[in-house]
Amino acid sequence: MDRSAVEAIKAKLSIADIVRRYVDLKPVSGRWMGACPFHQETKPSMSVNDEEGFFYCFGCQASGDVIDFYSRINGLDFRQSLEQLAGEAGIELSHVPHDPHVAERKARKKRLYDMHEESKKYFQRNLSISTGDIARRYLRNRGLTQEIIEKFCLGFSPADWHGLDNYIQSKGWTSEQGVEGGLLSKNDKGKIYDRFRGRLIFPIQDLSGKVIAFGGRIITDGEPKYLNSSDTPIYKKGDHLYGLSLARSTMTRTKRAILTEGYMDVISLHQFGYTDSCGVLGTALTSEQVKKLAGFCSRIDLIFDGDGAGRKAALKSSRMILLQGVACKVVLMPEGEDVDSLLQTKGVEGLEVCMNDAPAGLQFCMNTLRTEFAPREIIAWAKSFLAELSDNSLKAYYLPRIADGLGLAEADFRRDTGISSPAKRTLPRTEQSSHHQSDPIQPFFQQGKEDKDDSYFLKFPIQYPDYIPALVEKGFERILCTDWAKALWEKLVNVQHGHILGLLNNQEKSFYIKSREEVHESILSGRELLDEWEHICNKIAIGQNKHTRRQLKEALHQAQLSGDRQRINECFRALEESLRRDDEQH
Repeated sequence: MDRSAVEAIKAKLSIADIVRRYVDLKPVSGRWMGACPFHQETKPSMSVNDEEGFFYCFGCQASGDVIDFYSRINGLDFRQSLEQLAGEAGIELSHVPHDPHVAERKARKKRLYDMHEESKKYFQRNLSISTGDIARRYLRNRGLTQEIIEKFCLGFSPADWHGLDNYIQSKGWTSEQGVEGGLLSKNDKGKIYDRFRGRLIFPIQDLSGKVIAFGGRIITDGEPKYLNSSDTPIYKKGDHLYGLSLARSTMTRTKRAILTEGYMDVISLHQFGYTDSCGVLGTALTSEQVKKLAGFCSRIDLIFDGDGAGRKAALKSSRMILLQGVACKVVLMPEGEDVDSLLQTKGVEGLEVCMNDAPAGLQFCMNTLRTEFAPREIIAWAKSFLAELSDNSLKAYYLPRIADGLGLAEADFRRDTGISSPAKRTLPRTEQSSHHQSDPIQPFFQQGKEDKDDSYFLKFPIQYPDYIPALVEKGFERILCTDWAKALWEKLVNVQHGHILGLLNNQEKSFYIKSREEVHESILSGRELLDEWEHICNKIAIGQNKHTRRQLKEALHQAQLSGDRQRINECFRALEESLRRDDEQH
């Protein structure tokens, strides 16, 4: 990792400006405060320290720097966030300088992004001219407004075998590069032609809003009804969700995602005000998609057709969501209806009736299992579900509910699954505040007295870094007992105060930021600060005395073994002096 580039990004991008995209911030005592987007909160519990470049929530303890915030709010990993923020800041990343293919891959991705952006413009233009009359008529018949058509950048590809191919070439790219990007197809004989022909075009965007793929719906005769881009270096359909880039800001406010299957369903939901809606892309729901959604919300409402296929998909999808510890509801459409047709005929009121009647995900699973599965299949499903849970607190939460829902004796079910009864149940995200699932907040090491003592002592140099040189001179490290405390102290000593966050692990970072926030709440000055400094110095002296006594006791033991009376007397006098100093310091 190019550490200098990371620091350059932090220096160039204001964390307050990034957070303000998602949270309404207000100035309070030299910092910014707002409602935390990572748990269900309406009051301003999150502090953003623009000067030091970190955020901290007093409610759920979410914390970190600008890259941590961007990762959590967008459901991205560190590398993805770093690359996107570097792009915004205009900073070149060189985190893999030894790889000779980095520049080549970067150039290829840029080419593909540019080709998709130009292809989007080509499709949009086709929709606006006489060529697109048939598509515009289709959209009018489906009840879509011009505003929603423009919001989703809808386009049209005429029944032309080489329309897009010729357009791509006119922009300086080759047909082969169009095939690489999934925009063109190539048959067994090597002939290249437009992949999407005679279709309404739905651009697919990543979270940053870049077009990375397309979906196409036939609007005359032909098969298949829907055609999607194939996987490319910039697109993997199991990782993305249609409309998520448009829906994510609403999701962070509502803490809910509405997930459905079709392009038109998503668009119709947005048109009728459900702007926290998105859709899967021609495949079954994947765990990657669930994880991405869990970065924005604590509940996912599934909308499926009410037929057998829809119920089967709902069972599989709700199970996948529950495994992530996220709450869900299953909204089944009336027979013969999809969400688009229901909204067009019965409006918001019609959909709200279905949503209000929707069972919770676990309840839906239990109901479906009891009515449609054989007993051995029910038990196999339950055991498999619990076995796939990696979080023991989730196992403790779900097990009694599954046993009750299936009419099983909890004690027998526990014995059969090998899961013992917990002393205390911890609620998962279905009933608790929401945290990003891939980055749980862990408490710092404070199990024993030594951990708590070290935490107390370390807060002083973190909160008052100007004292660090003096603490080094006095031997501050001698009062630290635990390995984690010594490691953190070494970083505090060797790294400049404003640049330390990037070198801390998650637990160190959480502790550091919490300590920095506490000093804003109750900063010491004057006599109080001097008293705390003297207390720390006294503890250092006591620690030094203890260290000296251990050395003297070892020397006394050696002198006794050798029979050296003079050395024995010297050690006794030194030990008495050390104990006297301890009494004075106490």
